[in-house]
Amino acid sequence: MQAHELSRYFRMPELADVRQYIRSLPTNTLVGFGAFAALTTFWYATRPRAMKMPCDLSMQSVEVPGTGGARRSVLLNSDEPLVYYYDDVKTLYEGFQRGVHVSNNGPCLGSRKPDQPYEWISYKQVEEISECVGSALIHKGFKAASDQFIGIFSQNRPEWVIIEQGCFAFSMVIVPLYDTLGAEAITYIINKAELSIIFVDKPEKANVLLEGVENKLTPCLKIIVLMDSYGVDLVERGKKCGVEVTSIKAVEDLGRANRRKPKPPAPEDLAVICFTSGTTGNPKGALVTHQNIVSDCSAFVKVTENTVNPSPDDTLISFLPLAHMFERVVEKVLCLSPSDTHISFLPLAHVFEHTLLFVMLSHGAKIGFFQGDIRLLMDDLKTLQPTIFPVVPRLLNRMFDRIFAQANSTLKRWLLDFASKRKEAELRSGIIRNNSVWDKLIFRKIQSNLGGKVRLMITGAAPVSATVLTFLRAALGCQFYEGYGQTECTAGCCLTMPGDWTAGHVGAPMPCNMIKLVDVEEMNYLAAKGEGEICVKGPNVFKGYLKDPAKTAEALDKDGWLHTGDVGKWLPNGTLKIIDRKKHIFKLAQGEYIAPEKIENIYMRSEPVAQVFVHGESLQAFLVAVVVPDVETLGRWAQKRGWNGSFEELCKNKDVKKAILEDMLRLGKESGLKTFEQVKGIALHPELFSVDNGLLTPTMKAKRPELRSYFRSQIDELYSTIKA
Repeated sequence: MQAHELSRYFRMPELADVRQYIRSLPTNTLVGFGAFAALTTFWYATRPRAMKMPCDLSMQSVEVPGTGGARRSVLLNSDEPLVYYYDDVKTLYEGFQRGVHVSNNGPCLGSRKPDQPYEWISYKQVEEISECVGSALIHKGFKAASDQFIGIFSQNRPEWVIIEQGCFAFSMVIVPLYDTLGAEAITYIINKAELSIIFVDKPEKANVLLEGVENKLTPCLKIIVLMDSYGVDLVERGKKCGVEVTSIKAVEDLGRANRRKPKPPAPEDLAVICFTSGTTGNPKGALVTHQNIVSDCSAFVKVTENTVNPSPDDTLISFLPLAHMFERVVEKVLCLSPSDTHISFLPLAHVFEHTLLFVMLSHGAKIGFFQGDIRLLMDDLKTLQPTIFPVVPRLLNRMFDRIFAQANSTLKRWLLDFASKRKEAELRSGIIRNNSVWDKLIFRKIQSNLGGKVRLMITGAAPVSATVLTFLRAALGCQFYEGYGQTECTAGCCLTMPGDWTAGHVGAPMPCNMIKLVDVEEMNYLAAKGEGEICVKGPNVFKGYLKDPAKTAEALDKDGWLHTGDVGKWLPNGTLKIIDRKKHIFKLAQGEYIAPEKIENIYMRSEPVAQVFVHGESLQAFLVAVVVPDVETLGRWAQKRGWNGSFEELCKNKDVKKAILEDMLRLGKESGLKTFEQVKGIALHPELFSVDNGLLTPTMKAKRPELRSYFRSQIDELYSTIKA
């Protein structure tokens, strides 16, 4: 056989391909059975290999003596939690400085205009501009101290990171705002944090802020710095109410003319005050330190140190809000090599996004920002071609639904199921790839829609169906981690282990923290049985809520354990499974406790259902629900059962409602819901619960009091017409 023929063979992913190739060769190329035997030997020598596991996957956590049953990661060599992975990275400022060094002044932040390629600014440019911004703040009288709070009210974009790094260079603390909070909550945060300066992206937001000052609601606000261009009328409006309106370019120039030497923070200093958008009451300002974020990032790097290993070809897309902590941790952790790139779409005000940012920046990687319009995200993905892609379950569910909706014939559905089962079998053997015959025939289009180069995905922030997660792990052919945590523990406290591609759990405790379960007696969850409320302790646990000792005491006990309000169960292999929610439980008339979110998550798996709100009352003996059907699937689902009409007409059809209820009850029974946990009746509603109509928080959690009020008439009607 010729050398070029052998090289072609080495690229073949399946033994069946080898046989087919042999048959296609000229007879004089082969030496009968010997050629086939040789090629078969080559195939076994070069077939896909299972990844090396970081530990024995049957024992992923171990109990820590003297802690009341707390467990830690088996990856640790002692019972002490991991605080820092790199000795020279103990703050977010030091992490960025490391990125400047290892990137060799490579591209850092990228953005694009419609139908244009990404344009990049280098690490040295970001460092220089950010220090100018920080110097300007000092020149204007702001303190280089961890009690100096600076507001940022913007979508994800390069200026966000530049301002943040400028603050960190001088030990200042950022306070992110995001418009989906609503005007009332924004006013509350400005006053609670006493923000005298806020950086904003668009004139519209500046006008919102000025209106608050004019109405004497936010008298502390004195300076607004704009990223986009604006008119003289905005400046004049500011002058009339005593607010200076200026541009970020002017701030940068002022700092350049008055450069100061950075005054970096200490690890224990505050980095971010992340206001959670709670489902009830005013937002709470979680106090997150540099050590909190660095330890969480260090734990992620530790868990994935032998598997992620980014190369100069890596690109990471960040589209999670930088207003929340999950995205920030991944950006800052996944900067694992000078060419990693991350595209940002979730607001930078969230801990999820902050964590992602730090992983990225501390390793000299690239961060690409979306255009600002979520409808153009797919175009951004195809242009940026990320290799690292953090997602939220809502997006995964949409991907899953669309894939199966396009398999609109019996043959297509059979092929999709067959191919996914073959890939799932490889996953169970520890093999992850996207170059099998099934990828080429079935999954290539799915992968190309994400840019075609994704090799690492991370999901968190909400539960994800085991069916959805397993299918997408197979279809996308990349490492796919699921995490669990909350803002108060800097986004993550559990993470699935490399090589454990089973679904239905959130992995083992991360190396930066211990986890223990405590009794929830009223729900019959007992720690002695391996069940209970999830409590977290470690250097990633926040310091409390801004100026709110009562709420802080509810979250943190005297021994420093964070009480999450979630109920978990230890599995035999040392991983944690989320099984319930403590915070929103209520009693029915007969005294049974109900956790509505658990029930809603089960009912949401019904094909025609988009959203569910389960309701119960202490004076009633049964549950009812408001259901929003899925506008994309209801028509097709109803037509199969003989019902036609518009979406609105189907929502009013009593037979459709009865069939949806029956399907929900079927899923509830299959999932083990008790009789009293099943709803007795539903009302169909044609409009999605959303942030805009005030029924969801910005992190897509249900606002239960608002939902109860909004659907009061439907709830009352259900209770009056249904017999217990």
